[in-house]
Amino acid sequence: MPSPGGGAPTLTAPAEGFRRPAPQPRPTDLFADRLLAVLSGQRPVHCMLRHTVGRAYDELAWLAERGPLRARGTRPVVRDIGYYEPRPGAIEAFARIGAGEQLRAMAFRLEQGPDLRWRCTAVELGGPRMPRADDD
Repeated sequence: MPSPGGGAPTLTAPAEGFRRPAPQPRPTDLFADRLLAVLSGQRPVHCMLRHTVGRAYDELAWLAERGPLRARGTRPVVRDIGYYEPRPGAIEAFARIGAGEQLRAMAFRLEQGPDLRWRCTAVELGGPRMPRADDD
């Protein structure tokens, strides 16, 4: 459309076609889904390599080896997520995982790095924990 002064065309967005950008999922939602996929055997542990730091990858691999969230017949899903921010750039979260009538809990910690990416720094489920090395 030509501008009123005869210069470059002026672009306007149609009022009825304007859409807001889709809301971005929270890091807690993304990580709950990623962790569930690994712990239920739907995804391999190595898919979390770039999303974990420190001991978290070892904890995740140890837990996944035991298949704690594998369910027969019913695929587990994240039912609810809660979180607490102890400081800016850190989130401590929990997720309720349901598979049929069975309900389990998963806890994890996320920290935001200097590159602004969130990474998992700890993961736990009810039940046995990975043995700690003497140097931890």
